[in-house]
Amino acid sequence: MEPTVTFELRDGIAKVTLNRPEAANTMNLQFGRDLLDAARRCGSERGVRAVVITGAGKAFCFGGDLGAMMMNEGDAVEAYLRELTVDLHAAIVAFTRLRAPVIVAVNGTAAGAGVGLVAMADLAIAAEGAKFSLAYTGVGLTPDGSTSYFLPRVLGMKRAMELVLTNRPLAAAEALDWGLVNKVVPDAELADETARLASRLAAGPTQAFAQAKRLMRSRASLEAQLEDESRTIARQGASAEGAEGIKAFLEKRKPAFPRD
Repeated sequence: MEPTVTFELRDGIAKVTLNRPEAANTMNLQFGRDLLDAARRCGSERGVRAVVITGAGKAFCFGGDLGAMMMNEGDAVEAYLRELTVDLHAAIVAFTRLRAPVIVAVNGTAAGAGVGLVAMADLAIAAEGAKFSLAYTGVGLTPDGSTSYFLPRVLGMKRAMELVLTNRPLAAAEALDWGLVNKVVPDAELADETARLASRLAAGPTQAFAQAKRLMRSRASLEAQLEDESRTIARQGASAEGAEGIKAFLEKRKPAFPRD
């Protein structure tokens, strides 16, 4: 059976494709397992320097597969959703802890946990035709897929609460204005624009990116954060990446950062 999420590594860029186009890339139990496997491969495969997550077909991800949920009843539904979210959430944790930057390319509608994948990424590029909708409370469900964690932090509580309670969709331009995505491009240019950004990041200082990501996501006190910054920049300055970056700047040339 073809994986519901595929993994491809080329030139330092790991491409993770949500691969249920016939079902709008909705998440079922196999999808959860395959997404976790792909996230773990991004962390374990040698040479991963940037990660791109996108959807096959016309949709990015419509969230959970409601049809699969309805095949269960009562306690079976609860068990089904627990199994699905355990794998999905483990995948999200794995993606957020990667050393390499994670880019999401939103090629169509992102709904439910699909919005969570966008919110958890380091960077997000959306096609002009993309739309975003939480949709949970519209069908009597509650947020999952990290949406209740990341959206208040990315959008602010009032805007996040508006999306959760009203389920109103955001067009790509509004998602950009609200800060959910970094850039909006014509639909036909999404793949090329994402590839350019991924290539740029893959050529960059992976360890510096990893440490910068860790610092930016910290919830430490100011004093603890400042001490962490001091230790981290001191170590990075003494590293091979730091040495090359500083030398290249002084020599007025493009740095050639060491590869794994």
